[in-house]
Amino acid sequence: MFNIDLMSNPTCQGISRRHLLQVGSLSGLGLSLPMLLKSQQLAGSEGKPRRDVNCILIWTQGGTSHHDTFDPKPEAPVSIRGEFNVINTPTAGVKFTEAVPRMAREQKRFALLRGWNPENGSHGTADQYVMSGRKFNQAVPYPCYGSVVSYYKGFQTAMPPFVQLGSSIDKRYGGGSPGILGLQHAAFEMLADPNAEKFSVRDITPPTGITMERVERRRAILARIDKLQQSIDLQPSAYGSLDEHYKTALNMITSPNTKKAFAMDEESSQLREAYGKNRFGQSCLLARRLIESGVRFVTVTDGGWDTHQNNFKTLKDSRLPPVDQALPQLLIDLEERGLLESTLVCWLTDFGRTPMVNSASGRDHWATAGFAIMAGAGIPGGQVLGATDNEGGSVVSDMYRSPDIATTVYQKLGIPSDLIVQSPDDRPIQLIEGRPIKEWM
Repeated sequence: MFNIDLMSNPTCQGISRRHLLQVGSLSGLGLSLPMLLKSQQLAGSEGKPRRDVNCILIWTQGGTSHHDTFDPKPEAPVSIRGEFNVINTPTAGVKFTEAVPRMAREQKRFALLRGWNPENGSHGTADQYVMSGRKFNQAVPYPCYGSVVSYYKGFQTAMPPFVQLGSSIDKRYGGGSPGILGLQHAAFEMLADPNAEKFSVRDITPPTGITMERVERRRAILARIDKLQQSIDLQPSAYGSLDEHYKTALNMITSPNTKKAFAMDEESSQLREAYGKNRFGQSCLLARRLIESGVRFVTVTDGGWDTHQNNFKTLKDSRLPPVDQALPQLLIDLEERGLLESTLVCWLTDFGRTPMVNSASGRDHWATAGFAIMAGAGIPGGQVLGATDNEGGSVVSDMYRSPDIATTVYQKLGIPSDLIVQSPDDRPIQLIEGRPIKEWM
């Protein structure tokens, strides 16, 4: 979450009555947003988007096995093919494993890249590389997709442009972070479980005993004191700028649009069941609601995919069923609402897993083959692109790498591939260096 210490604001000479009121009236509401909002408002002026396409990114942390999902090798020895049988999809000759039956049935709704070469088999650096399209560089922390969208497109409504659901991202090397773009373009992290009976979001929900009427009274008092002190402030322009973003922060909590976005109980019980009454399923449903409410980029995180042991039982019993149910339902729901053409949906993960099943009935990290899935925004549904060898160990046709996936995402979102930003030390940095997946453009 954003936790910005207003008391250390470098533009303030000492602490005024008004500053104390700001802290007292806002921090009690979980509002550590104003400094963030100040910079995010500027994002829209950094460039003009060519297309108004939003994105939902599904991130399965740990490394989802391509062998046991979308690139099975049924003719290989059991030590490679594993425990799952294969099933047909609507596309002749394309088979998935029996562990993803709904994804197999709905295969025409999304495109599958079997030719992804991760070029990396380490946690942490994987989160950074895959979610930014740039390899880890200690001197230049590259921003993730959502932060670039926040920087380039800015606010669309009172909602933050970039929201992350859950905390299953390894941030040791900057995974999922804004990097050189700064904290103002970091994700608004929502850690609450949308499947919980009393679901609420900490930073936009007033604590017990604080009514919205009380919030409005505090805002009115703040406005009066601001007006009174404007003539005696030593730095009226700095305070005026900060005040504007306190106003924006208050607008976020008081906006009916914000409340509506998180009102999960407005959805029918049938639709909620269709997504799956679990954290992942309801997170996908919430992601759709956030896109409808003006959020431009939503990352849905899901952990527990590092299956060195009990790979098949873990995938079959816990990890795959929620995704297999919710992801196709998300695509169906977006299409029925007329949102699929303006929403890019991606499923990405750290890397692939070893062709050989290990002695603990698991698969280990694999750096040269894996999968990626995209749908919506003009992506050709049903296309299976690329192939791996007979063991699923290396790509033998139509190879694409993480920078290429990044370039494809950015072009779909209307962000130019030659985008250059200034680093904190005023160096020009090119954010994007791959080639688009031409078959998906």
